[in-house]
Amino acid sequence: MRGIAGNTPLATPRLLPWRLQPGWPLSVAFLAFPLWWILGLANVVLLVMTVPMALTLWRRRGTLVAPSGFGVWLFFLVWVLLGVLVLWADAPYAEPGGGFSRLLVYGWRLAWYASFTVVLLYIGNLSERELPSGRIGRLLGLMFVVTTVGGLIGSFFPSLQLTSPVEMMLPRGLAENSFVRDIVHPKVADIESILGFEQSRPMAPFAYANTWGAAYAFFLPYFLLTWVLRAGTRRRVFAFVVLAASLWPVVYSLNRGLWAALGVMGLFGVVKLLQVGGPRVIAWTAGMAAVGAIVVALSPLPGLVQDRLENPHSNNRRTLLAEETTRSALTGSPLIGFGSTRNVQGDLGQVAGGAQIGCKACESPPLGTQGHLWLLIFANGLIGTIAFCAFFALRFFRHWRDRGAYSLAGCAVLIACGLFMITYDMVEVPLYTVMIAVALMWRARRDARGGTAPRAAAGAPR
Repeated sequence: MRGIAGNTPLATPRLLPWRLQPGWPLSVAFLAFPLWWILGLANVVLLVMTVPMALTLWRRRGTLVAPSGFGVWLFFLVWVLLGVLVLWADAPYAEPGGGFSRLLVYGWRLAWYASFTVVLLYIGNLSERELPSGRIGRLLGLMFVVTTVGGLIGSFFPSLQLTSPVEMMLPRGLAENSFVRDIVHPKVADIESILGFEQSRPMAPFAYANTWGAAYAFFLPYFLLTWVLRAGTRRRVFAFVVLAASLWPVVYSLNRGLWAALGVMGLFGVVKLLQVGGPRVIAWTAGMAAVGAIVVALSPLPGLVQDRLENPHSNNRRTLLAEETTRSALTGSPLIGFGSTRNVQGDLGQVAGGAQIGCKACESPPLGTQGHLWLLIFANGLIGTIAFCAFFALRFFRHWRDRGAYSLAGCAVLIACGLFMITYDMVEVPLYTVMIAVALMWRARRDARGGTAPRAAAGAPR
């Protein structure tokens, strides 16, 4: 095969062993994720890895392609940028004024939205030969193992927490900021009294318990794909051990959103596998569904679900916060929002009880939190919210009929994402994973239909 720009044969990784392989930023971020978490850099590394990805895209700018509907996503990004114009505008029902921290939170989310965009284009513009989908799937599957281990540690050692090197180096005032502390302070679990006694909600190796739940759901399809369906016997046995172990933190975390998402994802997966699979796949699906039903029936989950429903815990606060968030946005800035979150004025009708020492859950959360949907409405207005949801809805309806494994996994992730948006704050790792899922679906569909894949850059392996 001859080079693009001349008659010199293209270099291959074996001839140039020092050349970084395509996709290396994803490997750096995910393979060492527990280490980055201990150092207080887990989220920062993902953002830093955006830079080499963006440089790769810049070198290939003449041949870049984008998925259909990408213009809607770009429109959303423009709308997010407009939010800086109203960043210090006073919002109804929120505390007036605001300092530098408001710009810090806005910039953090803006950087993540840019990172989501770059990883989508990066994966989509690398061919299957350069960066196989299986390699990305194995990385996401490995992250499921990491999430499971973190969940088990959080379940059995819930009081464990560390002071990260990054936390030590930050100025004291910045390190004590609650937003910054959540990012750089490794903590394995939140301890809450939901059923009348202390219960640990695992969060390692992420910043929040709900992030752990979203990560579990989003990584699970790729774990099943690369560690069970497309794996040897030893790897498959290990995978079943991991799955069995992961049920403990899933059940005892009392995470209703995760339970609901797993149920809907499982139903979707079973229907699709029965629809597109051959006899062997149908037998596997029926067998796994039967085993799963038996395990659930024999586990403490049914009783815990009943106890959890009888102890709604944060339902009233969440409902009041969502109502106050929507009312504030629609009253003060319905089209563009307020750019970022705001502290609540008062204490949500004293339902939360107000902030107390040792009870972070007693404090009223800021307007625009406790669900990504409410963040969109409050920070980006109705137009930004519609644009965000429209992009992912377009991607789902474009792929839900596809028969490919990565399309099935990606659609399952989008279904869970739609459920989580009501109750989970999903900026950072969850939406990053969703964008990877979208990129894999887009590339798989293009390759299956014989679409034109992007050309490799000069000097890169084809």
